[in-house]
Amino acid sequence: MSAQTDTPGSVTAVYRVTGMSCGHCEGSVSGEISQIPGVNSVKAVASTGEVTVVSQSPLDDEAVRAAVDEAGFELAGTA
Repeated sequence: MSAQTDTPGSVTAVYRVTGMSCGHCEGSVSGEISQIPGVNSVKAVASTGEVTVVSQSPLDDEAVRAAVDEAGFELAGTA
């Protein structure tokens, strides 16, 4: 997982998600990932397929994969 620390106590990770094509897709992915405990913010960009997640600590990749699956998309890995 590619993660970097932005501010003390927060970690930023960028994931690649396939299948997003619009704002509704971005909202679905963001909404599901936001429900993972410890997530502070999520920004999904359909045009690049990138989802940037800021969390209190590194996230479990399987939890992120499950959230993306629940939204109807596929986690392709980290950016």
